[in-house]
Formats: sequence, C-alpha cells, structure tokens
Amino acid sequence: MTKMKWEKGGLKTPIARARGLGSAKEGVKHWMAQRFTAILNIPLTIWFVYQIFNAGFDVHGMIPVWMNSPVNSGLLILFTISIFYHAMLGVQVVIEDYVHNEFLKIVLIVLQKGGLMLGATISIFSILHLAHGF
Repeated sequence: MTKMKWEKGGLKTPIARARGLGSAKEGVKHWMAQRFTAILNIPLTIWFVYQIFNAGFDVHGMIPVWMNSPVNSGLLILFTISIFYHAMLGVQVVIEDYVHNEFLKIVLIVLQKGGLMLGATISIFSILHLAHGF
C-alpha cells in the first residue's frame, strides 16, 4: 500500500511535509455552484414534470409540437445544462472524498467530466434537432 504525502517520513519537518496539502482556494466556488444548480433545478424540475403531466398520455405525439416553442426548448436546454453540471459537481466530490489513489482519482475525474459533458452535448443537440430540425 502506498503512503500518502503526509505519511512519508524522511528528514522533512512536519510543516515541510504539510506544504502543498492545504486549500486550493476552489472549495467555496465549487460549493456555491453546487448550491446554485440545486436551487435552479427545483423550479425547472417542477416545470418539466408539470409539462409531462399536462401532455397527458400522448407524450410521444406532442413532443415535436411542444418543443417548437422557443420557451419550452430553451427551458429544456437550461434544465439539461443545470442537471448535468450539478451531477458533475456532485460526482467529483464523491471521487475526491472516497478515492485515495491520486492517479486513479485524476483518471476518474477526467472520465466523469468527459462523459457527462458528452452526455450533455448529445442531449442539447437532440433537443435542438427535435425542436428546430438542426
């Protein structure tokens, strides 16, 4: 098992071993972004669920008509961006907290960010295609 940076002994003083392990000054920005997207997701989710129930049982037939509205397609794109960004922030925190191998941590963060960005991009292009025929 590999030792973490702060566990390695040697001739360094405790303060020298601790340097570089402190705050990256990104925590507040990350925390605020996660809270902002969580708050934004509440009305967007309520709107989306209302729209689905409002369509009745003919959801499949109503999608092209419903998405032709710029308001509906715009809100759906905003909902998609907010959900994927919130998921990216949350999964990153879980990886940072529970994966202790630094190389694996970096690989997982890059993979999850890439995968979620790819999913968001495909979703947005799908919305645009259904709404406006792009």
